[in-house]
Amino acid sequence: MGFGIKVDVSGPRACFTRPEMKAERVSYDVITPSAARGILESVYWKPAIKWVIDGIHVINQIKTATFRRNEVGSKASYNNARSVALGGKDAKLGIAASEDRQQRQTLYLEDVRYVIEAHFEMTRLAGESDNPEKHYNIALRRLRKGQCFNQPYLGCREFAVSDIHLCEEGEEAPQSFYDGQSVDLGYMLYDIDFSNGMSPQFFRAVMVDGFIDVAKAREEVVS
Repeated sequence: MGFGIKVDVSGPRACFTRPEMKAERVSYDVITPSAARGILESVYWKPAIKWVIDGIHVINQIKTATFRRNEVGSKASYNNARSVALGGKDAKLGIAASEDRQQRQTLYLEDVRYVIEAHFEMTRLAGESDNPEKHYNIALRRLRKGQCFNQPYLGCREFAVSDIHLCEEGEEAPQSFYDGQSVDLGYMLYDIDFSNGMSPQFFRAVMVDGFIDVAKAREEVVS
C-alpha cells in the first residue's frame, strides 16, 4: 500500500448514475468509488500511479430532488464531420434540436459532503525517477493549494465540486449525520474492469456510522 490521504469534498448537487437505468438518470444514494477516484485524478494524475479508494465518510444527510430538461436524442456523426473536413459536400453536420428533442428526468442528490480515504499504488509505467514520496508530496501540495488538472465534478460534469481540501494528518473526519446507524445501501458500482472487455464490477455498500469500508468490500467485488 502506498501513502494514504483524506480529502474533504462537497457540492450543492451530485448525480452518480445507476447503470441499470437506461433512459432516466437516477443517482445512487452516495458517491461511488469510481467517482471518488475520478475526483482525485482531476487533482493529480500520472501514469506512474493509480489511486485506490479505501473508504468513504458520508457527512451530510442523503437528500434527493428532481428536475426535467430537454435533450437531443442523437449526436453529430463523426464520419460526416470527417467527410466534410476532407472536402465532402453532401454530408450532414447539424442536428435539428426541435426534431430530435426528448424530455428526460434526473433524480439527483442535494447538498452532499464526503471525506474520501484513499492511497495510491505505483504502476508498471513508473520510471526510475518515480518514487512514492515524490508523488505523495506533489499530491499534498496540489490539494493544499487548490490546484486541479481539470474541474472535479460529482458524477455528472454539470455538478461541479464547490470545495475540495486536504484533511491534514491527525485531523478527524467531521461528524456524520448517520452516526449510530447502520444502513445497507445495496449493491453499487465499484468500477469498470477495462482489462475484461469493460466489465462492470459491483460491491455491497454498507454504511456504518456514516462510513463505507470500501477496502473491506473490495474483497467481495462481483461482476
